[in-house]
Amino acid sequence: MSYTIALGTVGGGLWVGYNGGEKWRQIQGPMDPESNVRALASNPQDSEHLLASVDGDGIYQSHDGGSHWEQTAELKDRPIWSLSFDPHDTKRIYAGTRPGLFASDDGGTSFTEMDTTMSDRCPIGVPRTTNVVVDPNDSDTIYASVEIDGLHRSRDRGITWESLGALGPSEFYNDVHGLTLRDNGAETELLVTSPFGLGRSTDDGSNWNWHEFQPFEGSKFEFAYSRCIRAPWGNDFVIVCVGDYIPGRTGAIEVSRDGGQTFQRVELPETPKATMYWLATHEELPGVVAASSVYGQIYVSSDFCETWTKLERELGEIRCSLIVPAQ
Repeated sequence: MSYTIALGTVGGGLWVGYNGGEKWRQIQGPMDPESNVRALASNPQDSEHLLASVDGDGIYQSHDGGSHWEQTAELKDRPIWSLSFDPHDTKRIYAGTRPGLFASDDGGTSFTEMDTTMSDRCPIGVPRTTNVVVDPNDSDTIYASVEIDGLHRSRDRGITWESLGALGPSEFYNDVHGLTLRDNGAETELLVTSPFGLGRSTDDGSNWNWHEFQPFEGSKFEFAYSRCIRAPWGNDFVIVCVGDYIPGRTGAIEVSRDGGQTFQRVELPETPKATMYWLATHEELPGVVAASSVYGQIYVSSDFCETWTKLERELGEIRCSLIVPAQ
């Protein structure tokens, strides 16, 4: 099963690993090879079509799976922390910024800032829009997660917005790092991660049940710090990146095979030296996962998280990743 890995870094630009990460190439031109690439996205209707954000330089696009790139939108005034396609209309693209949210209806050539309920200040300074997800069952419903400002929802494709309010007993439960949606038959289930673990809601975000992950030995916290979450392949898999804090001294990967009811910490061939930060999966590659730590260690699995391999290559500070099926 052949695939390409794309990785965005802080200070090291964008890297592409061919044949599952056996051979790596840094993208040098038109991107600055020393840039910050904080967000990547893959077109759900065309796996060769990718997006990347570059701090101070805007949005780049690739139509050959990541080998060649061109700048298509500037958006230079704000760092872009998340990118996503509308799966119902892939000409519509969302860019989550620090702060705020922009949308494009022309495939990413021009963007308009949306009038949302997001705050422009938070306990850590300026909030970051960490994820934008369109409900797969309702093209009008959009969710945006914010670090630190919780979840925001639009029912009319972004014209108006509402905050979902407090997600837990303290404001730091609203420090939302990861967001994904699960279609569990009767309704769409919301899954989020915060420093406190995994939050699940089956009633449109009115009530939340929280799962705390096992703490790390020697940690000053009574639970593991949680980052990226994925619920891939249309089944009951839920995968979460955790660590002792950020950037942390160690990390792990938690896997659920029952829709997030219970989790098991997987066995990795080498203990991560920082919090596990990002996960990449693809619907055309069932069972394949690429997971990366804050400080550049990369682990891959091709058997639904049963076994893992650590790649020899390590890449500075990784902030985002994608996997792309080989053509």
